[in-house]
Amino acid sequence: MARQNIFGTVFGVEAGMMQIAVFPNISKRRSGEIVDRIFKFYRNKNVRLVMPATEARQFRKEEYGLPCVERVHIDMALSIGGDGTLIGVCRRFREQGIPVCGINLGTLGFLTDIEPRELESRLGKILVGEYIVENRLLLSGFASNELGEKFLGNAINDVVISKGGSARMLRMEIYVNNTHLTDCQADGLIVSSPTGSTAYCLSAGGPILNPTIRALIIIPICPHTFQMRPLVVSEDDEVRIKIRAMSDLVVTLDGQESFKLPPSDEVIVRKSKMTAQIVKFADKNYYDVLKAKLWGTGGDWH
Repeated sequence: MARQNIFGTVFGVEAGMMQIAVFPNISKRRSGEIVDRIFKFYRNKNVRLVMPATEARQFRKEEYGLPCVERVHIDMALSIGGDGTLIGVCRRFREQGIPVCGINLGTLGFLTDIEPRELESRLGKILVGEYIVENRLLLSGFASNELGEKFLGNAINDVVISKGGSARMLRMEIYVNNTHLTDCQADGLIVSSPTGSTAYCLSAGGPILNPTIRALIIIPICPHTFQMRPLVVSEDDEVRIKIRAMSDLVVTLDGQESFKLPPSDEVIVRKSKMTAQIVKFADKNYYDVLKAKLWGTGGDWH
């Protein structure tokens, strides 16, 4: 069977052959080593590897480079870096529903499930299908005004509302569905998914949620009053924030994509119809990983 990309180049893909896209973070010192190990392991196996053209040139794999990886058939994507790298790859493939497996070259790596020392054994499990694909909740962010709603984008971890150029706190009216929940003065507000509960949400004093819990977390950033506490609501709830500010607002998705909004706009966060698909392995229990990564105890994959 042959699959064709948008530029007309035909790549022969044999029946039953797995096609894997490799996305290395070029800023990580060990990325080149990991790329070479992946290509060495899958050599002469029923796998075709491809890479974005820019990264392929960087790592001397030009013959595997494609101008637009998203436009060809991919069975799985491998991200090489930290959680941020994995999130970026998930965002690239969110509409195609491609599972993404993370190889950890970051610090904590809650989402990445492969450590460098176990790379080949995990690549072997991928080859024979011994892995789990978890469907993680995605958030959708919108800006709303008298002209209607404007879709900003999706987030795996969080949608963050923060100040633009002003040092003044934001005065916010927070609504859940149609109920006015509270007024709050703070430096900003985080609406987090359970996946994002170990990211910015945790730094801001929020709770840790098992990613299988179907919920949203609302947490203020440096609130002026202790009355506003982190709140966990249903995944089906809509969170709406009215802002009273003297300057523009900044809405950031996963710390990777930012939008400047006028202070008259409202921000709406709700569950996306899509999910992020993240590859995990059955022998890594979530709570063991949490214990090893967060508190530095237990587990054998430090």
